Amino acid sequence: MPASPSGHGTSRTRSWWGWGYADSHPGDAECVAMGALLPGTLARPLPIPRVADLAIARPGVTPPSSLAHLVSTDPEVRAAHAMGKAYRDIIRALRGRPGRIPDLVARPTDDREVADLLDWAGGQGVAVIPFGGGSSVVGGVEYRGDTHRAVLSLDLTSMDRVLEVDTVGRSARIQAGALGPVLEEQVRPHGLTLRHFPQSFEFSTLGGWLATRAGGHYATGRTHIDDFVQSLRVVTPAGSSTSLRLPASGAGPSPDRLFLGSEGALGVITEAWMRLQERPRHKASASVAFADFPDALEAVRVIAQSDLSPANCRLLDPGEALLSGASQDGSAVLVLGFESATGRVDDRLASALELARAHGGRGGAPAASAGRASADRDIPADAAVSAWRSAFLRMPYLRDGLARMGAVVDTFETAATWDRIPALIDAVRTEVGSAALKTTGHPATVNCRLTHVYPDGAAPYFTVAVAGRPGEEVGIWDDIKAVASDVLHRHRATITHHHAVGRDHRPGYDLQRPEPFALALRAAKDALDPHRILNPGVLID
Repeated sequence: MPASPSGHGTSRTRSWWGWGYADSHPGDAECVAMGALLPGTLARPLPIPRVADLAIARPGVTPPSSLAHLVSTDPEVRAAHAMGKAYRDIIRALRGRPGRIPDLVARPTDDREVADLLDWAGGQGVAVIPFGGGSSVVGGVEYRGDTHRAVLSLDLTSMDRVLEVDTVGRSARIQAGALGPVLEEQVRPHGLTLRHFPQSFEFSTLGGWLATRAGGHYATGRTHIDDFVQSLRVVTPAGSSTSLRLPASGAGPSPDRLFLGSEGALGVITEAWMRLQERPRHKASASVAFADFPDALEAVRVIAQSDLSPANCRLLDPGEALLSGASQDGSAVLVLGFESATGRVDDRLASALELARAHGGRGGAPAASAGRASADRDIPADAAVSAWRSAFLRMPYLRDGLARMGAVVDTFETAATWDRIPALIDAVRTEVGSAALKTTGHPATVNCRLTHVYPDGAAPYFTVAVAGRPGEEVGIWDDIKAVASDVLHRHRATITHHHAVGRDHRPGYDLQRPEPFALALRAAKDALDPHRILNPGVLID
């Protein structure tokens, strides 16, 4: 499956079962070496799964001739659209149990074709699962259940063009199927960027970001895709909705907010007007080590509450710092970065470093300022910054390698106010670690980093790794996930900061949302999707 079905970008082969590109996965020897770090894992890695070994049933429905040219029944295409890229998806594929494989995969090229597909599916009782890059880690792009006659995966990646650019207002009208690199490639000639870079940037689409309220790489300021939206166009079974393009409005509840985060349950986002920015020309970064993690938390809070607004303010606990190669001596590490399109950022970095050192930080000699360097070139940074960046991009591939060794390894994230953060992190480490040990009989690694910080709180991101029991990995992870979700709820932390709800977070989301809002959401579902075909089981029943 090419990275960009429309022909933009690379032609490298995407992995149907795992993260990213097939040629970037660790080989058997590297898998064994990683497994040796977790006592109790397999002696040899599980084999790479093959589509030919799956029991893929014949499609349960045939599209009409007017739509047949949009639809594929190819087994490999269907298998690649069966799941997202969560740990439980990876291990199910490795064990040959990928779940319900869609009967059909459709790739519409415009709104009219989307509407026609929805009309046909509604009349036939066919479930429709909107699909962008397929990078969901919460069960957001798979079908679970048996109440529909068939399942159609609606792949939007053929709708990937930047249709219009307003250079005066620095915004663009962009089709929702544009993958991150495809989008940036088309706005770059105008000297502009969306500046939204989630870890899944290469493998996720604008529509996916909007439908899941995705968070980007940047730690402060505009952290979520919501902040960039001027207007949305959405195709629903009840008709199309296009909101007015405005810089701001106080006219009642926002129509855009109804569909942002709706995860394909209310309609299919087909395009959006998005706010763009000038490409940054000035960059500077540094890292600071802390012997005491609570001191590091306090330093980050103070920086977040200043007016410095770092682009990166990522705090790694000692375990996370060791795992990424940012520290070898048991220190926590704060990675700081600043960038600007208009002026040098050295003074802002220096001020942030001064605040960090006032709270026990050490080191932190800044990398040289980029001056007016190219926006596409990273400036040299210290060893810890470079190590963290490499590990950040490589980590999903390593997770899949550990899964091949029978390990249970995945991440979850949350957000809470600053007064709750220390106790929350301690509780997750203690209770999730204990649950993993009880469930598997093996000690677990539970690491934490702060990915996003705000004046009033922060977003901790946890990594859990433990040796599993052969064939029982999914059940083990479900048990651990349930404990983690309970901890978050008790500490009044959100069930997800930027990974979305999907199906995996439904129990936590049901507890978090107020019941009157749930009533309104169900009513919106009934009005917009009367046949209940859009992504059944996501957000609401």
